[in-house]
Amino acid sequence: MMSQMLLTCASLLLATMGIGLVRALRGPTPADRLLALQLLGTSGIGVLLLLAAALEMPALNDVGLVFSLLAAVAVFAITRKRRHAPAASEAAPPTAGNTVSTAADHEQAA
Repeated sequence: MMSQMLLTCASLLLATMGIGLVRALRGPTPADRLLALQLLGTSGIGVLLLLAAALEMPALNDVGLVFSLLAAVAVFAITRKRRHAPAASEAAPPTAGNTVSTAADHEQAA
């Protein structure tokens, strides 16, 4: 009876992971995608822990612990990369040619 309840809870968490996957793929903003990925990681750990209890496999507890550490490192890496990325509104510096237009340039174009 108890293992059936644990498996039911694990399947509900898998359903929320499916919804989170849709949000991670469609998310309108990067923050939505990051939160959806965090939901996937947390729910995945919950599923592993529930399966460990339901199936009496203590090794799944260790796998869940490793996944929790990896999830924390992944979020740190994503936020750090996002913080150091150049903003989309910043224009790229010109690479060739004179960047200062003069009156003579405008006369030549006319």
